[in-house]
Amino acid sequence: MRSFKIVFVAAIISLCFVTVSSFGADVAKIGVVNFQRIFDASNAGKQASAEINKQGKKMESDLYENGKEIEEIRKKLEREALVMSKEMREEKEREFRIKVNDLKVLKNKYEKNLREVQKRLIKRIRKEVLDIVEEIGKKEGYLLIIENIGVLYSPNTLDITDKIIEKYNANFVEGAEKKTEPGKTE
Repeated sequence: MRSFKIVFVAAIISLCFVTVSSFGADVAKIGVVNFQRIFDASNAGKQASAEINKQGKKMESDLYENGKEIEEIRKKLEREALVMSKEMREEKEREFRIKVNDLKVLKNKYEKNLREVQKRLIKRIRKEVLDIVEEIGKKEGYLLIIENIGVLYSPNTLDITDKIIEKYNANFVEGAEKKTEPGKTE
């Protein structure tokens, strides 16, 4: 009799788990997002990359020109060092060191500015993408949408990155059209 009760209770508990887990499977809709792929493939991400590259190349060419100028000063100093007085040579060497230090300071300033521009653009894109993720999550009934950083495995069926890129590109085109239409204000 006692073993019958144990088997009966175990059967009831098993039935409950099977029933609950089948209901839970319908509710637990999970999505995975790859932000790096969004940044690389979306129109806004491509535009941000182009802007960062453009500013980087401008800064690089400016540093290159300053470097050429310093190299010319160095060569001139080496050529004329033997005919200069000691005081004049020391003065020119001091001016050369100042130019080199100024170039280093300028390089650091450019690198900092480029990092700030990159950070600002990525932050803006990330915010816009998070708004889209939230919209898709609510609209399509996702229980959880996570970023794929730290995820060791997830089936491709959970990846909603392409859907987000499609929506983001559509929003990006709409935003560009609104900005270019005459008489339209945001």
